[in-house]
Amino acid sequence: MITRYSRPQMVSIWAEQTRFRIWFEIEAHATDALAELGVVPREAAATIWAKAKDAVFDVARIDEIEREVKHDVIAFLTHLGEIVGPDARFLHQGMTSSDVLDTCFAVQLSRATDLLIADVDALLAALKKRAFEHKYTPTIGRSHGIHAEPVTFGLKLAQAYAEFARNRERLIAARREIATCAISGAVGTFANIDPRVEEHVAAKMGLAVEPVSTQVIPRDRHAMFFTTLGVVASSIERLAIEIRHLQRTEVLEAEEFFSEGQKGSSAMPHKRNPVLTENLTGLARMVRSYAMPAMENVALWHERDISHSSVERMIGPDATVTLDFALARLAGVIDKLLIYPDNMRRNLDRLGGLHNSQRVLLALTQAGASREDSYRLVQRNAMKVWRGEGDFLAFLKADPDVSSLLADETLEAMFDEGYHLKHVDTVFDRVFGKG
Repeated sequence: MITRYSRPQMVSIWAEQTRFRIWFEIEAHATDALAELGVVPREAAATIWAKAKDAVFDVARIDEIEREVKHDVIAFLTHLGEIVGPDARFLHQGMTSSDVLDTCFAVQLSRATDLLIADVDALLAALKKRAFEHKYTPTIGRSHGIHAEPVTFGLKLAQAYAEFARNRERLIAARREIATCAISGAVGTFANIDPRVEEHVAAKMGLAVEPVSTQVIPRDRHAMFFTTLGVVASSIERLAIEIRHLQRTEVLEAEEFFSEGQKGSSAMPHKRNPVLTENLTGLARMVRSYAMPAMENVALWHERDISHSSVERMIGPDATVTLDFALARLAGVIDKLLIYPDNMRRNLDRLGGLHNSQRVLLALTQAGASREDSYRLVQRNAMKVWRGEGDFLAFLKADPDVSSLLADETLEAMFDEGYHLKHVDTVFDRVFGKG
């Protein structure tokens, strides 16, 4: 985790004190269940909660023990024993370290996903607000980066809204996939611990029971989770790149907010660079990069190995912290985005009506020309405009092959901008619902 790209609430989920607190709760809830089953004394379970419920775990002490025993869960349990006293011998009955580690990881990922979903909600609110603000603001649509046909800026934002609404559903599914508990003991057979303990811990920790844990929770769940984060990151980059393109000097249809006193370049005082969306592009690359090792973690040896462990200690915090920061940054960019309708109009008119070429093509076919001839007639006049020789409509009117099929008033009607935007309401209703 890099402080520059981190937000405190998400970082706190991965703090050592938080992790040890979750470990304690897993152990204490398991001991409660064992007490209910008569395996350990009820008084011992009560003592464990009483002595450690509000404890601040000594991270330095745990690290000191781990340097000797070379095992993080044993080091924690040893320190917990120092806090609890003799009744600590009833902790971890029939459990293995993976029961604690995997269940804790599920809790942390679930909490992290809750924050990510809230981040998406904030982004969706910003996108919806700006989409309706510019629902009918005409701008040129582009394919291959080249002028195509008119859209509205609101439609661009509606597309992004729909995409992130899908991402919200993906995150909900990813949370459900990852939120499972395993308290099944060595090799996952429950030989030394009753399955009812697992059910109790799962309920207390807000998780589902893992059907077959083999000692570890299967890593296909984690692969799906981190791949989902990669998809969300890709959507962030898609929108960020759109803004970067629109901010180019030659386009300047939209621009990141530039605050008072902000500097764009150490050398050139005139610069206003799209630094936030460029940053988002880079962060998206990082989040996507975590999906591959998560998929490689699926193939473990037999019932368990720890080749996944070092990977997850890195990608768990890094992926969620980075995506949390990126989503919040993007919501801020959209909320404050500077939008220039006059420049959109200027760019829209730049090619003298060429964006109506398809409509003229279709009209010629309706008038009796073959599609091939219609395409040839439209294209030869369009290319004159590309060369800067004049106006598209004027060329069409002056072309005898075109005018023999389409009257001037018919051609003029082909250049009505409203024709291209007549279904904006339909798209908005599909995305945002009616009313």
